Amino acid sequence: MARPLSRRTLLQAAAIAAAAPALSETTAGRATAAPAAAAVAAAALDVPSAWTVRPFDPEDVSLGRGLFADKRQLMLDHARGYDVNRLLQVFRANAGLSTGGAVAPGGWEGLDGEANGNLRGHYTGHFLTMLAQAYRGTKEPVFADRIGTMVGALTEVRAALRRDPAVLSVPGRFGTGADQVRGSYQYVDLPAAVLGGASAITLSVWVRPTHDAGWTRVFDFGDDTARYLYLAARNQAGVPRFAITTSGAGGEQALNGTAALPLNQWSHLAVTIAGGTGTLYVNGAAVARNTAMSLTPAALGTLKNNWLGRSNYSADPVFAGAYEEFNVFSRALTAAEITELQSRRAADASTGRGDLASYAFDETTGGTFADASGRGLTATLRRTWGGPSHPGFLAAYPETQFIDLESRTSSDYTKVWAPYYTAHKILRGLLDAYTATDDDRALDLASGMCDWMYSRLSKLPESTLQRMWGIFSSGEFGGIVEAICDLHTITGKSEHLALAKLFDLDRLIDACAANTDILDGLHANQHIPIFTGYVRLYDETGEERYLTAARNFWDMVVPHRMYGIGGTSTGEFWKARDVIAGTIGGATAETCCAYNMLKLSRALFFHEQDPKYMDYYERALYNQVLGSKQDKPDSEKPLVTYFIGLTPGHVRDYTPKQGTTCCEGTGMESATKYQDSVYFAKANGSALYVNLYSPSTLTWAEKGVTVTQTTRYPQEQGSTLAFGGRRASFTLRLRVPSWATAGFRVTVNGRAVSGTPKPGSYFDVSRTWRAGDTVRIAMPFRTRVEKALDDPTLQTLFHGPVNLVARDAATEYLKVGLYGRTGLSGDLSHSLTAVAGKPLHFRLDGTEWAPFFEGTEDPTHAYFRRSEPKVVFGGRDSGVANPAKPDGTTLLDEVWAGAPFRNKGALVARVRSTVDAWVTARLLSRADGDKVVSTAGAASYQP
Repeated sequence: MARPLSRRTLLQAAAIAAAAPALSETTAGRATAAPAAAAVAAAALDVPSAWTVRPFDPEDVSLGRGLFADKRQLMLDHARGYDVNRLLQVFRANAGLSTGGAVAPGGWEGLDGEANGNLRGHYTGHFLTMLAQAYRGTKEPVFADRIGTMVGALTEVRAALRRDPAVLSVPGRFGTGADQVRGSYQYVDLPAAVLGGASAITLSVWVRPTHDAGWTRVFDFGDDTARYLYLAARNQAGVPRFAITTSGAGGEQALNGTAALPLNQWSHLAVTIAGGTGTLYVNGAAVARNTAMSLTPAALGTLKNNWLGRSNYSADPVFAGAYEEFNVFSRALTAAEITELQSRRAADASTGRGDLASYAFDETTGGTFADASGRGLTATLRRTWGGPSHPGFLAAYPETQFIDLESRTSSDYTKVWAPYYTAHKILRGLLDAYTATDDDRALDLASGMCDWMYSRLSKLPESTLQRMWGIFSSGEFGGIVEAICDLHTITGKSEHLALAKLFDLDRLIDACAANTDILDGLHANQHIPIFTGYVRLYDETGEERYLTAARNFWDMVVPHRMYGIGGTSTGEFWKARDVIAGTIGGATAETCCAYNMLKLSRALFFHEQDPKYMDYYERALYNQVLGSKQDKPDSEKPLVTYFIGLTPGHVRDYTPKQGTTCCEGTGMESATKYQDSVYFAKANGSALYVNLYSPSTLTWAEKGVTVTQTTRYPQEQGSTLAFGGRRASFTLRLRVPSWATAGFRVTVNGRAVSGTPKPGSYFDVSRTWRAGDTVRIAMPFRTRVEKALDDPTLQTLFHGPVNLVARDAATEYLKVGLYGRTGLSGDLSHSLTAVAGKPLHFRLDGTEWAPFFEGTEDPTHAYFRRSEPKVVFGGRDSGVANPAKPDGTTLLDEVWAGAPFRNKGALVARVRSTVDAWVTARLLSRADGDKVVSTAGAASYQP
């Protein structure tokens, strides 16, 4: 289908029109409106009407030099260097296409990975999204070229899945062979008469195995698992095995080889049976003989399943490798004849072709193989899962996982691992590829996937859908609802909107809409992206329950299940509300969770500009997300964490599990979209939101304005905005972080702006902006702690927005005191000593503290045990032990909870009133209380 004008194209048109006169002359001499207003109005159609603010396109915001650009550059290098044919390998293999010798990435993206590679294909979707974001953010042609390669290949894959399988011809031992790519699930189906009921027989074949899986069948002729004969490339000992039986595995008469077949080399195998003796030959040598082999094909009768490459035992893997020269003779060839077959085709040997069946496998097209025996037993190439696939289907595995899920009642990821989750990643990647490059093939693939999903899911009863989506892992569907809604805005197809609603998980929606917290025990990342999708469903349908549920859900996570770095989950799951210290372990804060919480926060902000969403965004972005990316180049791996353990002395693992995990996928995305939430605009164009302080340049096409933000934030405690372009009137809305309690000062062209900025709000500056205008924001950082909700003595340290971690190999919580030199403001930084030449690095009691966002492999302590054994003010020790209440709150905690103090007198008054309360409560003696007050009065304090 023809692509409609993109919002980006329309905005570019608007910008061009804005530079032209507002009126133009028609040929009739009449004035008409220039197209700018119409273009802008049309562009607005791409933004849901429910959004009261809207984001800018990635092309509109460029990153300047700094922390984000440095992290992104590492990921861009990975995006340029990784061979995309490795990602495409699993798709091409599934379709029976040539993989060009490419090696699958492995890990979750390969058949040998976790759960048999049942999630393969997901990583390709993430990679496409990364490439799309990289291209939109840099306009480097290499990224568009790689997108084109991948989209073209996926188009070929879908077409191949819609056809019967076709031979994949490869060089053979003598001529050509037929390759069965691992992951294609293809085998050769022979007619039932192939064995001919022979009482003596020879089966001869050339094979080139490419994988060492056990029990793959070179051939298997049988009815079931009771009557059969087979030749396995590898038995449990790793050597070839021939067996024949009429009574199942216990009655097998067998021949076992002595050595494993070499991989990626041609080997000749032959089995002869005659006169009660069976012999197995490997490359012309007799390696096994059984003189008590009484069974022959005649004893088996006519068999139903006569296969090359497939087993009658359904759990056995399909043979991976190539075939050439399969011949069946109605006699036992001699050893000399077997030897002769090592150097020439049967047709050229004294044996001649097999008289029962003879397949040269020299076909180069089609899906059948001619029988040269004269019996006309044409063989057919088939897939174990049937096929062709249904229209629109696209995946790196067959439709079988989707089918299995529909009857499944419990989770088993070795059988079904989140097929709709994987579908989401591919769908999202295709949509992003289309948005970035205008490639209609990507849109056609995405639309086809949703057509296929609708045709499948719309036929299922509601009860089946609810059961499916409620199953842990197997029923996970990620952010597919969001992607489908985004597709619907492009296609306008009613079936696509109806499809999005088929993913309603009513139990979850209804509970969260009623503000009933049911998160305890749920898998975190299975559920977070669901709500981003439900917000988009609200946009498309206007049904309030979706938005209400999403808002309430967010509040159940932040702060009730949030660690200081912004992450959530322990061992991938949520525990009870407000349990933080009790959940800290080596598998906390799954990186995907932070990625998806950022997306949800952003989506909710589009509807309600509550500063808490952007406060959280800054926290998670500047700490967990940045810190999840290792500061090291690597073209083969993205180097992103899966879990970030918050236990003492934890060392981050940037090559988690077996690789190609979900978190590495979202990590690739995060590192190529750092600019996506720096600026938003009011939907009617009346205001510009500056959400994040990050070096960047915004091109606001509708206004004809540019805004260049220059800063070294968070090393610098402020930022500067410089305006360019034409004059424009709007309100500049500057986010005042909730932690900015030491002040937030704004000047325009050197003059202070009146007003009182409030932490955790936006500060407005309204005027007509002109080229050359300069806004300067200063926000001094304070050092503070945040306490675990369930244990106030377990704390994490912040300097402004930056979480500081102690670099120490100890595996016990460090005991840290901070009150001894606290200033009147309550700022704890006076207890820290800056490390020269290392911004945001400090020393405390001999231990170095560094920003969490630094992607190193140092052992770190994100949490520490607060220890203030003595009452100390301004470095002066009162000699009094610091008493504590049963909940762990100490006397000093209550004193400093009143900060900031205007002056020393205000602090001493706070000390006196607190002491009096503790003496009254019998938590402190009067004598000790007097010492405390006296010490506070005698001490000197920093501001």
